Amino acid sequence: MITTEDWHTAGEPFRIVEGVPTHGATVAERRVAAMTGEADAVRRFLCLEPRGHDDMYGGFLTPPDDSGADLGVLFWHKDGFSTACGHGTIALGAWAVRTGRVPSDPDGETTVTIDVPSGRVQALVRQEKGRITEVVFRNVESRVLARGISLTTSLGRVDVDLVFGGAVYATLPASTVGLSVLPEHTADLIRIGREIKWALNDHPAAQLEDARLSGVYGTILFDDLGRTERGPWQRNVTVFADGEVDRSPCGSGTAARVALLAASGALGDGEELTHDSIIGTRFLATVAARTSDGVIPEVRGLAHRVGSCTFDLDDGDPLPEGFSLR
Repeated sequence: MITTEDWHTAGEPFRIVEGVPTHGATVAERRVAAMTGEADAVRRFLCLEPRGHDDMYGGFLTPPDDSGADLGVLFWHKDGFSTACGHGTIALGAWAVRTGRVPSDPDGETTVTIDVPSGRVQALVRQEKGRITEVVFRNVESRVLARGISLTTSLGRVDVDLVFGGAVYATLPASTVGLSVLPEHTADLIRIGREIKWALNDHPAAQLEDARLSGVYGTILFDDLGRTERGPWQRNVTVFADGEVDRSPCGSGTAARVALLAASGALGDGEELTHDSIIGTRFLATVAARTSDGVIPEVRGLAHRVGSCTFDLDDGDPLPEGFSLR
């Protein structure tokens, strides 16, 4: 019997799970161990059909790496365990404050510090009269890895950028493959997103110093919607893992877009990226600080509790680890 608490951030699910055994001294080590251990069976049990679906997402809570953080988390999806997750960090910040896991200021800002496989991140939870009004995801350093990689695809030749935002993302305008980021184009966006991810997964620029973070996690296809009074306005879809679609504007993907836009001069200090999702939800993002190699992005959003669930494995159930049709 496993009990979960389910949230969503801008439409993207996040299933929070406590009590799953994990092994390793750090969250990064636990992620590697979880890929072949008992935790992976629990991931499949909770993520895949008939208890989840191919676009489900969640996390196993773990101890932090040290006393400098409030908690640790292993993020998971239908294909395994990811290195970063901004929408999950936003949900965990809201959850930690709402449940009292982290003592909070009911009329101010509370910092929830979380160890994730890519490093230490923060969720700045803002409240008014005890009501959460906004959560700011402060990410690890994000940076451009390579610009203008020429790639021949089934939809023509394109130039793709590789950017790190806690995970490695390939990013390109949707228009260059004849598409727009609209729900009616979802199947085609998934198809080309998967194709580009696997074509660039072994690209030298996607191989990082920490090999555990290497490889392309997802493809970001975006529409340029011009500018607001505060800065650039874009709509994106992130196709991650192996064909999973982020319903939100993607937290770590938004961080990657901030790094790229800041490097190109399209997002200046004090400006704000308005970042919409394929379903019309929104994150707002800024450069919190510049580093020698990139930026520290901040992404603002909000998470909402969906409910709690208790899952049982019925005696004789032939699908104890679920199934996927994608």
